Order: sequence, then C-alpha cells, then structure tokens
Amino acid sequence: MTVRFGLLGAGRIGKVHAKAVTANPKAKLVAVADAFPKAASDIAAQYGCDVRSIEEILAASDIDAVVICTPTDTHADLIEQFSRAGKAIFCEKPIDLNVERVKACLKVVDAEGGTLMVGFNRRFDPHFMAVKDVIAKGEIGKVEMVTIVSRDPGAPPVDYIKRSGGIFRDMTIHDFDMARFLLGEEIDTVSAQASVLVDKAIGEAGDFDSVSVMLATASGKHATISNSRRATYGYDQRIEVHGSKGAVSAENQRPVSIEVANADGYTRPPLHDFFMTRYTEAYAREISTFIDAVESKSPASPSGIDGLIALALADAALKSVQESRAVKVSEVTGALADRSVFQGR
Repeated sequence: MTVRFGLLGAGRIGKVHAKAVTANPKAKLVAVADAFPKAASDIAAQYGCDVRSIEEILAASDIDAVVICTPTDTHADLIEQFSRAGKAIFCEKPIDLNVERVKACLKVVDAEGGTLMVGFNRRFDPHFMAVKDVIAKGEIGKVEMVTIVSRDPGAPPVDYIKRSGGIFRDMTIHDFDMARFLLGEEIDTVSAQASVLVDKAIGEAGDFDSVSVMLATASGKHATISNSRRATYGYDQRIEVHGSKGAVSAENQRPVSIEVANADGYTRPPLHDFFMTRYTEAYAREISTFIDAVESKSPASPSGIDGLIALALADAALKSVQESRAVKVSEVTGALADRSVFQGR
C-alpha cells in the first residue's frame, strides 16, 4: 500500500516533512497547500506534487492522509475537518494552546474513529530511542531521575514569539513529552523558574527565554529540564537517565563525529546548527511510524492524549512561574481518569 499525502503548510517544518514523506517508499506526496503561493509552488516544483487549496485536499479522493504544519491556531479545526473527511492525520504540536479546546478536538477524532498522531519527533531519534531501549531492558534498574538539556542556537523572531503560546508551549513541550516517555510514569507536580536573559524584546512580548523545570511523579521520580533560547555553541540536545543500577546518557550530536588532536589540544567539529539537521532521522522514522499506523488501521503514537498531557504540563509550568509555587497537573486539566474517550489510548 502507498499512503497518499497532502501537506498543509509549506514553511520550515513543512519542508522537513515534505522531505520525510517523499523519501519513504511507502508514501507519495500528492499535493501541498499554503497561504503563500510561492511557498507551496517551491515544494511542488521540488517534489513533483500538485498545489491545491486546503478545501481541495479535504475533498480529494486521491489523498489518504495529511500532515498539518499550519499555524497552531488552525490545528484543532483542521484535525476535526479531516477526521470527519475520513483522512488519517499527522499534526505538528501543539494541537491547540487551550486544554479544553484540545479535549473537544480529541472527542471528535474518537467519535469519527480517526487516526491522529502528534509530532513529538524526539521519541524517534535513534540516540534517544537507544536510551529508552536500555531502560526497557532493565540495564540501569528502575528509573529514578531524568535530566534533559534543550537549548536553541538562537531565539526566533519576536513576531513568532507573540503567536507561539510562549516558551513552555512552544519549546519545552517537547521536553515534557520526553520526560514522560523516559520516566514511564505520569507527572504529578510541576515547579518552574523562568527569566528573560537573552533578549529583552522577548520579555516585552510577554514571554521568557530561559527556563528551568522540575517534574515529579506520585512515586517520587524526578525529571529536570533546562531550556534556553541561546546556545552560542550550537543546538544543545542532551539526555541522562539515572536508575537504581546505573545511568544511560545521549550526548550532543555533530554532523561529523571526529576528534582532532594537535599542539593546540583536542578539538571536535561544531554541533548541528538546529533541528532540521539534528533530527533528520527522527523525522523520517516518525513519518514511517505514522504510515505503519495508517496501513494497519491501529492507534498512532504519540497520540492525541500525549499531546493533551504535554500541553497541560506546559500550562502547569507557566502557572508555577506566575504563582511562585509547585502546581499539581490536575489543577490544570483534571485527573484525566477516563482516557477511554480519547483516541490512541
């Protein structure tokens, strides 16, 4: 079976997914839509697909699935529309910036029996997957503490900051998902600190650029997250998991993994410059996993509920900063006891 794709959004992340889809032998990119005609036509010219409107893709009989890379405030509406149209959906995070809107959206997906996968690509990075595999094999015993460092090489434009939902919903949300993925337990309590240390314009826009978060599960496991919008040395992506019998870590990756030794000392090449190159393999594996779910008509993972919980953790972190206290996740989204109403669980 070849899964026929429509791409909604031809910006930076849209280009990443266009590459992943067209490189997969089980997929075909049929059409792309974007509010900016040139952005869509550039991808169409590169990969030999059509330029169509979202409405045309919605009604198309030659498209089985869509990748949603449009602005965040369109995600939930598009998920509902394409779910009702019977098309499988891969959506970039977040589903929405409002927890209640996400809940309503997921109920539509569940009612339609649709396939929805949320784009937490770091779960598919081969290095982080290897860490998870070590945990699953019991090589470090029971997980006790997780440390995640995620720092961007530079801050995005302030115009982007203003519509991003803030650093916790835009950037740290990936690390919230990874913390859950590695801890193997749900987060109970969130404590966060946030500052503006990189660019005062980010603070004037109502956001932060430097944050630290402590997550705790009900059993007492911890995860610590360090985020910055500035890393002068490159795209900083590191993970360490400490367990009862040892530890496992994933170091920063470089385009070329060599080390040069001479009279000046030991030197190594610079880190990847950003996510487009650092997570190339992760994006490919992510799309491959989505295709497998479409083919087998099985629940996709990360699911809509994963997206909901990550957003709730982001909201809890912001509340912690605003109120200078530890926040129970249930204060933000309720206990989520009845997960059966959500697709993918």
